Amino acid sequence: MGRGRAKAKQAKVARELKYSSPTTDFDQLQRELAGGGSLPQGQRDDLDEDDDPWSPRFSRL
Repeated sequence: MGRGRAKAKQAKVARELKYSSPTTDFDQLQRELAGGGSLPQGQRDDLDEDDDPWSPRFSRL
Protein backbone atom coordinates (compact mmCIF):
# COMPACT_ATOMS: atom_id res chain seq x y z
CA MET A 1 0.00 0.00 0.00
CA GLY A 2 1.22 3.45 -0.85
CA ARG A 3 0.58 6.71 0.81
CA GLY A 4 -1.83 7.96 -1.83
CA ARG A 5 -4.79 8.40 0.50
CA ALA A 6 -2.72 10.31 3.08
CA LYS A 7 -1.16 12.47 0.37
CA ALA A 8 -4.59 13.24 -1.09
CA LYS A 9 -5.86 14.29 2.34
CA GLN A 10 -2.85 16.56 2.87
CA ALA A 11 -3.41 18.11 -0.55
CA LYS A 12 -7.08 18.70 0.30
CA VAL A 13 -6.22 20.39 3.58
CA ALA A 14 -3.56 22.52 1.90
CA ARG A 15 -6.04 23.58 -0.80
CA GLU A 16 -8.63 24.52 1.83
CA LEU A 17 -6.08 26.62 3.72
CA LYS A 18 -4.86 28.31 0.55
CA TYR A 19 -8.23 29.24 -0.88
CA SER A 20 -10.35 29.74 2.23
CA SER A 21 -11.16 33.23 3.35
CA PRO A 22 -11.46 33.22 7.12
CA THR A 23 -13.55 35.90 8.75
CA THR A 24 -11.29 38.41 10.47
CA ASP A 25 -12.43 40.47 13.42
CA PHE A 26 -10.60 43.68 12.64
CA ASP A 27 -11.84 45.40 15.79
CA GLN A 28 -10.34 42.64 17.93
CA LEU A 29 -7.11 42.79 15.93
CA GLN A 30 -6.91 46.55 16.44
CA ARG A 31 -7.40 46.11 20.21
CA GLU A 32 -4.64 43.51 20.35
CA LEU A 33 -2.22 45.65 18.37
CA ALA A 34 -3.04 48.67 20.50
CA GLY A 35 -2.10 46.72 23.61
CA GLY A 36 -5.63 46.15 24.81
CA GLY A 37 -5.03 42.41 25.08
CA SER A 38 -7.26 39.65 23.87
CA LEU A 39 -9.12 38.91 27.12
CA PRO A 40 -11.97 41.00 28.49
CA GLN A 41 -11.26 42.70 31.82
CA GLY A 42 -13.36 40.21 33.81
CA GLN A 43 -11.38 37.24 32.54
CA ARG A 44 -8.07 39.02 32.94
CA ASP A 45 -8.66 39.28 36.71
CA ASP A 46 -9.04 35.50 36.93
CA LEU A 47 -5.46 34.90 35.80
CA ASP A 48 -3.03 34.41 38.62
CA GLU A 49 0.74 34.62 38.51
CA ASP A 50 0.92 31.68 40.93
CA ASP A 51 -0.51 29.41 38.23
CA ASP A 52 2.60 29.84 36.09
CA PRO A 53 4.14 26.37 35.55
CA TRP A 54 7.52 27.98 34.80
CA SER A 55 7.73 29.74 38.13
CA PRO A 56 10.49 28.68 40.54
CA ARG A 57 7.81 27.24 42.81
CA PHE A 58 7.17 24.41 40.35
CA SER A 59 10.83 23.76 39.55
CA ARG A 60 11.50 22.03 42.88
CA LEU A 61 11.03 18.33 42.23
